[in-house]
Amino acid sequence: MQNTYSPVPGEVSLLTRNFRNPESWTLPAYEKAGGYRVFKKAFEMEPDAIIQLVKDSGLRGRGGAGFPTGMKWGFVPKESKKPKYLCVNADESEPGTFKDKYLLELDPHALIEGIIITCWAVGIHHAYIYIRGEFGLPYYRIRDAVKEAYAKGYLGKNVNGKGFELDVTVHRGAGAYICGEETGLIESLEGKKGQPRIKPPFPAVVGVFGGPTVVNNVETIQAVPWIVEHGAAEYRKFGTEKSPGTKLFCVSGPVNRPGLYEIPLGMPLKTLVYDLCGGLKNGKRMKANIPGGSSVPVLTGEEAEKVNIDYEAMAAAGTMLGSGGMIVIDEDTCMVWSLAILLKFYAHESCGQCTPCREGTGWLRNIVYRLESGGGTKDDLDKLLSICRNMMGTTICVLSDAAAMPTESFIRKFRGEFEAHVGAGRCPIRGKSSYFLTAHH
Repeated sequence: MQNTYSPVPGEVSLLTRNFRNPESWTLPAYEKAGGYRVFKKAFEMEPDAIIQLVKDSGLRGRGGAGFPTGMKWGFVPKESKKPKYLCVNADESEPGTFKDKYLLELDPHALIEGIIITCWAVGIHHAYIYIRGEFGLPYYRIRDAVKEAYAKGYLGKNVNGKGFELDVTVHRGAGAYICGEETGLIESLEGKKGQPRIKPPFPAVVGVFGGPTVVNNVETIQAVPWIVEHGAAEYRKFGTEKSPGTKLFCVSGPVNRPGLYEIPLGMPLKTLVYDLCGGLKNGKRMKANIPGGSSVPVLTGEEAEKVNIDYEAMAAAGTMLGSGGMIVIDEDTCMVWSLAILLKFYAHESCGQCTPCREGTGWLRNIVYRLESGGGTKDDLDKLLSICRNMMGTTICVLSDAAAMPTESFIRKFRGEFEAHVGAGRCPIRGKSSYFLTAHH
Protein backbone atom coordinates (compact mmCIF):
# COMPACT_ATOMS: atom_id res chain seq x y z
CA MET A 1 0.00 0.00 0.00
CA GLN A 2 1.33 3.46 -0.93
CA ASN A 3 0.60 6.32 1.42
CA THR A 4 -1.11 9.43 0.12
CA TYR A 5 1.14 11.90 1.99
CA SER A 6 3.08 13.91 -0.57
CA PRO A 7 5.56 16.68 0.35
CA VAL A 8 5.65 19.87 -1.69
CA PRO A 9 8.57 22.19 -2.55
CA GLY A 10 9.61 24.14 0.54
CA GLU A 11 8.97 21.31 2.96
CA VAL A 12 11.68 19.32 4.74
CA SER A 13 11.46 15.68 5.80
CA LEU A 14 12.92 14.89 9.18
CA LEU A 15 9.85 13.60 10.98
CA THR A 16 7.95 12.79 7.79
CA ARG A 17 10.80 11.03 5.97
CA ASN A 18 9.16 7.58 6.15
CA PHE A 19 5.60 8.66 5.42
CA ARG A 20 5.63 7.69 1.74
CA ASN A 21 7.17 4.25 2.24
CA PRO A 22 4.86 1.32 1.53
CA GLU A 23 3.38 -0.13 4.75
CA SER A 24 5.42 2.50 6.67
CA TRP A 25 3.71 1.65 9.96
CA THR A 26 5.01 -1.95 10.03
CA LEU A 27 8.21 -3.17 11.64
CA PRO A 28 9.78 -4.59 8.41
CA ALA A 29 9.21 -1.29 6.59
CA TYR A 30 10.69 0.73 9.47
CA GLU A 31 13.75 -1.52 9.71
CA LYS A 32 14.23 -1.39 5.93
CA ALA A 33 14.33 2.42 6.19
CA GLY A 34 17.05 2.19 8.84
CA GLY A 35 14.85 2.07 11.90
CA TYR A 36 15.98 0.75 15.27
CA ARG A 37 19.63 1.41 14.45
CA VAL A 38 19.84 4.79 16.13
CA PHE A 39 18.90 3.59 19.62
CA LYS A 40 21.81 1.12 19.43
CA LYS A 41 24.09 4.10 18.85
CA ALA A 42 22.43 5.81 21.82
CA PHE A 43 23.18 2.77 24.01
CA GLU A 44 26.89 3.30 23.28
CA MET A 45 26.58 6.82 24.73
CA GLU A 46 26.42 7.87 28.36
CA PRO A 47 22.88 8.90 29.38
CA ASP A 48 24.07 12.36 30.41
CA ALA A 49 25.66 12.81 26.99
CA ILE A 50 22.30 12.19 25.31
CA ILE A 51 20.59 14.73 27.56
CA GLN A 52 23.32 17.25 26.75
CA LEU A 53 22.97 16.48 23.03
CA VAL A 54 19.23 17.20 23.17
CA LYS A 55 19.95 20.42 25.09
CA ASP A 56 22.53 21.44 22.48
CA SER A 57 20.07 20.75 19.66
CA GLY A 58 17.67 23.35 21.08
CA LEU A 59 14.70 20.99 20.68
CA ARG A 60 11.65 22.52 22.35
CA GLY A 61 8.41 20.85 23.34
CA ARG A 62 6.15 20.56 20.31
CA GLY A 63 2.89 20.11 22.22
CA GLY A 64 2.34 23.85 22.62
CA ALA A 65 4.39 25.23 25.51
CA GLY A 66 7.75 25.17 23.71
CA PHE A 67 9.77 24.33 26.85
CA PRO A 68 13.35 23.13 26.17
CA THR A 69 13.23 19.33 26.07
CA GLY A 70 16.73 18.58 27.35
CA MET A 71 16.20 20.95 30.26
CA LYS A 72 12.97 19.15 31.18
CA TRP A 73 14.79 15.81 31.16
CA GLY A 74 17.53 17.30 33.31
CA PHE A 75 15.04 18.24 36.04
CA VAL A 76 14.40 14.56 36.78
CA PRO A 77 16.52 13.51 39.79
CA LYS A 78 19.33 11.06 38.99
CA GLU A 79 18.54 8.90 42.01
CA SER A 80 14.99 8.22 43.12
CA LYS A 81 13.47 5.83 45.65
CA LYS A 82 10.41 5.63 43.41
CA PRO A 83 10.40 4.46 39.78
CA LYS A 84 10.73 7.08 37.05
CA TYR A 85 8.24 7.26 34.21
CA LEU A 86 7.83 8.68 30.73
CA CYS A 87 4.39 9.83 29.61
CA VAL A 88 4.04 10.43 25.89
CA ASN A 89 1.20 12.88 25.42
CA ALA A 90 -0.77 11.63 22.42
CA ASP A 91 -4.02 13.19 23.62
CA GLU A 92 -4.22 15.44 20.58
CA SER A 93 -7.45 17.35 21.24
CA GLU A 94 -6.56 20.94 20.34
CA PRO A 95 -8.97 22.12 17.62
CA GLY A 96 -7.11 22.54 14.35
CA THR A 97 -4.33 20.10 15.26
CA PHE A 98 -3.79 16.67 13.69
CA LYS A 99 -0.01 16.20 13.44
CA ASP A 100 0.31 13.45 16.07
CA LYS A 101 -2.46 11.55 14.33
CA TYR A 102 -0.28 11.24 11.23
CA LEU A 103 2.85 10.37 13.20
CA LEU A 104 1.03 7.56 14.99
CA GLU A 105 -0.67 6.29 11.84
CA LEU A 106 2.25 6.40 9.43
CA ASP A 107 5.41 6.03 11.55
CA PRO A 108 4.61 4.58 15.00
CA HIS A 109 7.93 2.75 15.31
CA ALA A 110 9.80 6.07 15.14
CA LEU A 111 7.94 7.06 18.30
CA ILE A 112 8.91 3.79 19.98
CA GLU A 113 12.57 4.29 19.06
CA GLY A 114 12.38 7.83 20.46
CA ILE A 115 10.88 6.41 23.65
CA ILE A 116 13.72 3.87 24.00
CA ILE A 117 16.36 6.60 23.64
CA THR A 118 14.57 8.96 26.04
CA CYS A 119 14.18 6.25 28.67
CA TRP A 120 17.83 5.22 28.38
CA ALA A 121 18.91 8.85 28.79
CA VAL A 122 16.76 9.56 31.85
CA GLY A 123 16.91 6.13 33.50
CA ILE A 124 13.27 5.19 32.97
CA HIS A 125 11.98 1.63 32.80
CA HIS A 126 8.28 2.17 32.12
CA ALA A 127 6.75 4.46 29.51
CA TYR A 128 3.08 5.23 28.92
CA ILE A 129 1.59 6.43 25.66
CA TYR A 130 -1.59 8.28 26.63
CA ILE A 131 -3.62 8.43 23.43
CA ARG A 132 -6.76 10.38 22.64
CA GLY A 133 -9.87 8.28 23.17
CA GLU A 134 -11.47 9.32 19.88
CA PHE A 135 -8.51 8.06 17.84
CA GLY A 136 -9.23 4.84 15.98
CA LEU A 137 -6.55 3.97 13.43
CA PRO A 138 -3.72 5.80 15.28
CA TYR A 139 -4.50 3.74 18.40
CA TYR A 140 -4.48 0.42 16.54
CA ARG A 141 -1.27 1.31 14.70
CA ILE A 142 0.72 2.24 17.82
CA ARG A 143 -0.73 -0.69 19.77
CA ASP A 144 0.35 -3.14 17.06
CA ALA A 145 3.76 -1.45 16.72
CA VAL A 146 4.39 -1.91 20.45
CA LYS A 147 3.52 -5.61 20.10
CA GLU A 148 5.94 -5.92 17.16
CA ALA A 149 8.70 -4.20 19.15
CA TYR A 150 8.24 -6.57 22.08
CA ALA A 151 8.33 -9.60 19.76
CA LYS A 152 11.61 -8.41 18.21
CA GLY A 153 13.27 -7.69 21.58
CA TYR A 154 13.32 -3.92 21.19
CA LEU A 155 11.16 -3.71 24.31
CA GLY A 156 11.02 -5.93 27.36
CA LYS A 157 13.44 -7.41 29.87
CA ASN A 158 16.68 -7.17 27.89
CA VAL A 159 16.51 -4.40 25.30
CA ASN A 160 19.08 -4.96 22.55
CA GLY A 161 20.86 -7.51 24.74
CA LYS A 162 22.12 -4.70 26.97
CA GLY A 163 20.31 -5.75 30.13
CA PHE A 164 18.14 -2.62 29.99
CA GLU A 165 14.53 -3.26 30.94
CA LEU A 166 11.78 -1.17 29.36
CA ASP A 167 8.04 -1.65 29.24
CA VAL A 168 5.65 0.47 27.16
CA THR A 169 1.93 0.67 27.90
CA VAL A 170 -0.57 2.23 25.50
CA HIS A 171 -3.36 3.84 27.53
CA ARG A 172 -6.49 5.02 25.78
CA GLY A 173 -8.15 8.13 27.20
CA ALA A 174 -11.89 8.66 27.45
CA GLY A 175 -12.21 11.76 25.29
CA ALA A 176 -11.45 14.74 27.55
CA TYR A 177 -9.57 17.79 26.23
CA ILE A 178 -8.33 18.59 29.72
CA CYS A 179 -6.31 15.35 29.78
CA GLY A 180 -3.98 16.91 27.24
CA GLU A 181 -2.70 19.06 30.14
CA GLU A 182 0.19 17.12 31.64
CA THR A 183 -1.08 16.85 35.21
CA GLY A 184 -4.63 16.15 34.07
CA LEU A 185 -3.14 13.37 31.94
CA ILE A 186 -1.31 11.98 34.97
CA GLU A 187 -4.45 12.03 37.13
CA SER A 188 -6.38 10.20 34.41
CA LEU A 189 -3.59 7.66 33.93
CA GLU A 190 -3.75 6.90 37.66
CA GLY A 191 -7.45 6.14 37.35
CA LYS A 192 -8.70 9.39 38.85
CA LYS A 193 -10.91 12.11 37.43
CA GLY A 194 -9.00 13.98 34.73
CA GLN A 195 -8.38 17.26 36.54
CA PRO A 196 -5.12 19.24 36.58
CA ARG A 197 -2.99 19.36 39.72
CA ILE A 198 -1.61 22.44 41.42
CA LYS A 199 2.09 22.92 40.66
CA PRO A 200 4.55 22.68 42.33
CA PRO A 201 5.38 19.88 42.76
CA PHE A 202 6.10 19.49 39.07
CA PRO A 203 5.84 16.11 37.33
CA ALA A 204 9.64 15.87 36.98
CA VAL A 205 9.75 15.46 40.76
CA VAL A 206 6.31 14.06 41.64
CA GLY A 207 4.44 12.66 38.66
CA VAL A 208 2.79 9.34 37.82
CA PHE A 209 2.20 7.22 40.94
CA GLY A 210 4.29 9.75 42.86
CA GLY A 211 7.44 9.04 40.86
CA PRO A 212 9.57 11.48 38.82
CA THR A 213 7.98 11.76 35.38
CA VAL A 214 8.88 13.19 31.97
CA VAL A 215 5.86 14.29 29.94
CA ASN A 216 6.56 14.99 26.27
CA ASN A 217 4.45 15.32 23.14
CA VAL A 218 4.58 12.70 20.36
CA GLU A 219 6.28 15.10 17.94
CA THR A 220 8.93 15.99 20.53
CA ILE A 221 9.90 12.38 21.23
CA GLN A 222 9.84 11.49 17.55
CA ALA A 223 12.47 14.16 16.83
CA VAL A 224 14.96 12.56 19.23
CA PRO A 225 16.22 9.69 17.00
CA TRP A 226 17.04 12.12 14.16
CA ILE A 227 19.00 14.32 16.55
CA VAL A 228 20.96 11.37 17.99
CA GLU A 229 21.72 10.06 14.49
CA HIS A 230 22.77 13.34 12.87
CA GLY A 231 23.86 15.50 15.81
CA ALA A 232 22.85 18.82 17.32
CA ALA A 233 24.71 20.94 14.75
CA GLU A 234 22.85 19.32 11.85
CA TYR A 235 19.51 19.83 13.57
CA ARG A 236 20.34 23.49 14.12
CA LYS A 237 20.85 23.96 10.39
CA PHE A 238 17.05 24.08 10.27
CA GLY A 239 15.11 26.87 11.92
CA THR A 240 16.44 29.91 13.77
CA GLU A 241 18.98 30.35 16.55
CA LYS A 242 16.35 30.37 19.31
CA SER A 243 13.81 28.17 17.50
CA PRO A 244 15.90 25.46 15.85
CA GLY A 245 14.66 22.47 13.89
CA THR A 246 11.48 21.73 12.03
CA LYS A 247 7.83 21.87 13.06
CA LEU A 248 4.78 20.06 11.80
CA PHE A 249 1.96 22.41 10.86
CA CYS A 250 -1.64 21.36 10.34
CA VAL A 251 -3.29 23.83 8.00
CA SER A 252 -7.08 23.88 7.77
CA GLY A 253 -9.59 26.32 6.34
CA PRO A 254 -10.34 27.54 2.80
CA VAL A 255 -6.86 27.02 1.32
CA ASN A 256 -6.29 25.10 -1.90
CA ARG A 257 -4.07 22.47 -0.29
CA PRO A 258 -5.00 21.99 3.38
CA GLY A 259 -3.08 19.31 5.26
CA LEU A 260 0.08 18.49 7.18
CA TYR A 261 3.35 20.29 6.41
CA GLU A 262 6.82 19.90 7.91
CA ILE A 263 8.64 23.21 7.64
CA PRO A 264 11.82 24.75 9.06
CA LEU A 265 10.99 27.14 11.87
CA GLY A 266 11.44 30.75 10.83
CA MET A 267 9.60 30.35 7.53
CA PRO A 268 7.35 33.33 6.72
CA LEU A 269 3.73 32.45 7.43
CA LYS A 270 2.89 33.93 4.05
CA THR A 271 5.10 31.31 2.38
CA LEU A 272 3.28 28.46 4.10
CA VAL A 273 -0.19 29.75 3.23
CA TYR A 274 0.38 31.05 -0.29
CA ASP A 275 3.19 28.86 -1.65
CA LEU A 276 2.95 25.49 0.11
CA CYS A 277 -0.84 25.55 0.62
CA GLY A 278 -1.52 27.21 -2.74
CA GLY A 279 -3.25 30.29 -1.34
CA LEU A 280 -6.92 30.73 -0.54
CA LYS A 281 -9.66 29.23 -2.66
CA ASN A 282 -11.22 31.42 -5.35
CA GLY A 283 -8.60 34.10 -4.76
CA LYS A 284 -10.20 35.18 -1.50
CA ARG A 285 -8.45 37.51 0.94
CA MET A 286 -7.09 36.08 4.21
CA LYS A 287 -9.13 37.89 6.82
CA ALA A 288 -7.58 36.23 9.88
CA ASN A 289 -5.24 33.45 10.93
CA ILE A 290 -5.13 31.38 14.12
CA PRO A 291 -1.53 30.13 13.91
CA GLY A 292 -1.12 27.62 16.73
CA GLY A 293 -4.41 25.89 17.50
CA SER A 294 -7.68 27.42 18.64
CA SER A 295 -6.41 28.53 22.07
CA VAL A 296 -3.93 31.16 20.82
CA PRO A 297 -4.73 34.81 20.02
CA VAL A 298 -5.89 35.43 16.45
CA LEU A 299 -3.92 37.47 13.91
CA THR A 300 -5.49 39.70 11.30
CA GLY A 301 -4.69 38.76 7.71
CA GLU A 302 -2.34 41.72 7.43
CA GLU A 303 -0.48 40.73 10.62
CA ALA A 304 -0.24 37.12 9.51
CA GLU A 305 1.34 38.05 6.20
CA LYS A 306 4.18 39.87 8.00
CA VAL A 307 5.08 37.31 10.68
CA ASN A 308 7.55 34.42 10.61
CA ILE A 309 6.73 31.02 12.06
CA ASP A 310 8.91 30.64 15.15
CA TYR A 311 8.39 30.99 18.88
CA GLU A 312 9.94 34.44 19.22
CA ALA A 313 8.32 36.02 16.16
CA MET A 314 4.91 34.74 17.19
CA ALA A 315 5.34 36.13 20.70
CA ALA A 316 6.39 39.49 19.30
CA ALA A 317 3.21 39.50 17.19
CA GLY A 318 1.12 38.93 20.33
CA THR A 319 0.25 35.29 19.71
CA MET A 320 1.85 31.85 20.11
CA LEU A 321 3.18 29.08 17.90
CA GLY A 322 1.31 26.59 20.08
CA SER A 323 0.70 23.10 18.72
CA GLY A 324 0.96 24.15 15.08
CA GLY A 325 -2.74 23.90 14.28
CA MET A 326 -3.11 26.76 11.80
CA ILE A 327 -6.69 27.79 11.00
CA VAL A 328 -7.00 30.09 7.98
CA ILE A 329 -10.10 32.35 7.88
CA ASP A 330 -11.24 34.06 4.70
CA GLU A 331 -13.11 37.30 4.06
CA ASP A 332 -16.51 35.60 3.85
CA THR A 333 -16.33 34.16 7.37
CA CYS A 334 -18.07 35.81 10.33
CA MET A 335 -15.65 36.28 13.22
CA VAL A 336 -18.43 36.33 15.82
CA TRP A 337 -19.73 33.01 14.54
CA SER A 338 -16.18 31.59 14.51
CA LEU A 339 -15.64 32.66 18.12
CA ALA A 340 -18.99 31.17 19.12
CA ILE A 341 -17.87 27.78 17.78
CA LEU A 342 -14.59 27.93 19.71
CA LEU A 343 -16.29 28.98 22.95
CA LYS A 344 -18.84 26.21 22.68
CA PHE A 345 -15.89 23.81 22.73
CA TYR A 346 -14.13 25.37 25.73
CA ALA A 347 -17.30 25.66 27.80
CA HIS A 348 -17.98 21.98 27.15
CA GLU A 349 -14.42 20.87 27.95
CA SER A 350 -13.84 22.79 31.20
CA CYS A 351 -13.31 20.25 33.96
CA GLY A 352 -15.13 22.52 36.43
CA GLN A 353 -12.43 22.47 39.10
CA CYS A 354 -11.73 26.23 39.08
CA THR A 355 -14.54 28.78 39.38
CA PRO A 356 -13.20 31.34 36.85
CA CYS A 357 -13.03 28.63 34.19
CA ARG A 358 -16.16 26.70 35.14
CA GLU A 359 -18.32 29.83 35.16
CA GLY A 360 -16.34 32.08 32.84
CA THR A 361 -16.26 29.78 29.82
CA GLY A 362 -20.04 29.43 29.98
CA TRP A 363 -20.54 33.19 30.36
CA LEU A 364 -18.32 33.91 27.36
CA ARG A 365 -20.15 31.34 25.25
CA ASN A 366 -23.62 32.60 26.19
CA ILE A 367 -22.82 36.26 25.53
CA VAL A 368 -21.21 35.54 22.15
CA TYR A 369 -24.19 33.32 21.28
CA ARG A 370 -26.42 36.28 22.08
CA LEU A 371 -24.37 38.62 19.91
CA GLU A 372 -24.41 36.24 16.96
CA SER A 373 -28.14 35.65 17.19
CA GLY A 374 -28.91 39.38 17.24
CA GLY A 375 -29.76 39.96 20.88
CA GLY A 376 -26.51 41.56 22.04
CA THR A 377 -25.72 45.09 23.17
CA LYS A 378 -22.62 47.27 22.95
CA ASP A 379 -22.11 46.76 26.69
CA ASP A 380 -21.67 43.05 26.01
CA LEU A 381 -18.30 43.69 24.36
CA ASP A 382 -16.82 45.38 27.42
CA LYS A 383 -18.44 42.75 29.59
CA LEU A 384 -16.68 40.02 27.61
CA LEU A 385 -13.33 41.78 28.00
CA SER A 386 -13.92 42.16 31.74
CA ILE A 387 -14.69 38.46 32.09
CA CYS A 388 -11.53 37.61 30.13
CA ARG A 389 -9.38 39.71 32.45
CA ASN A 390 -10.78 37.86 35.44
CA MET A 391 -10.20 34.46 33.83
CA MET A 392 -6.59 34.82 32.73
CA GLY A 393 -3.93 33.61 35.13
CA THR A 394 -6.39 32.74 37.89
CA THR A 395 -6.78 28.98 37.48
CA ILE A 396 -4.78 25.78 38.04
CA CYS A 397 -4.25 25.10 34.32
CA VAL A 398 -4.47 27.30 31.24
CA LEU A 399 -7.82 26.14 29.84
CA SER A 400 -9.37 29.31 31.23
CA ASP A 401 -6.73 31.37 29.40
CA ALA A 402 -7.28 29.23 26.28
CA ALA A 403 -10.85 30.53 26.10
CA ALA A 404 -10.11 34.08 27.25
CA MET A 405 -7.13 34.84 24.98
CA PRO A 406 -8.93 34.17 21.67
CA THR A 407 -12.02 36.01 22.93
CA GLU A 408 -10.01 39.10 23.87
CA SER A 409 -8.09 39.09 20.59
CA PHE A 410 -11.19 38.53 18.42
CA ILE A 411 -12.93 41.52 20.01
CA ARG A 412 -9.87 43.77 19.98
CA LYS A 413 -9.01 43.09 16.35
CA PHE A 414 -12.51 42.73 14.90
CA ARG A 415 -14.55 44.95 17.20
CA GLY A 416 -16.30 46.62 14.26
CA GLU A 417 -17.72 43.28 13.22
CA PHE A 418 -19.04 42.61 16.73
CA GLU A 419 -20.61 46.07 16.83
CA ALA A 420 -22.19 45.46 13.42
CA HIS A 421 -24.02 42.49 14.90
CA VAL A 422 -25.46 44.76 17.60
CA GLY A 423 -26.47 47.43 15.10
CA ALA A 424 -28.07 45.00 12.65
CA GLY A 425 -29.81 42.89 15.28
CA ARG A 426 -28.54 39.80 13.47
CA CYS A 427 -25.40 38.42 11.87
CA PRO A 428 -24.78 40.76 8.90
CA ILE A 429 -22.61 38.15 7.19
CA ARG A 430 -24.51 34.93 7.71
CA GLY A 431 -28.05 36.23 8.18
CA LYS A 432 -29.97 34.39 10.88
CA SER A 433 -28.03 32.33 13.38
CA SER A 434 -27.49 28.60 13.13
CA TYR A 435 -29.43 26.16 15.29
CA PHE A 436 -26.47 25.40 17.55
CA LEU A 437 -26.42 29.01 18.78
CA THR A 438 -29.79 28.51 20.42
CA ALA A 439 -28.98 25.03 21.73
CA HIS A 440 -26.80 25.48 24.80
CA HIS A 441 -26.96 21.82 25.75
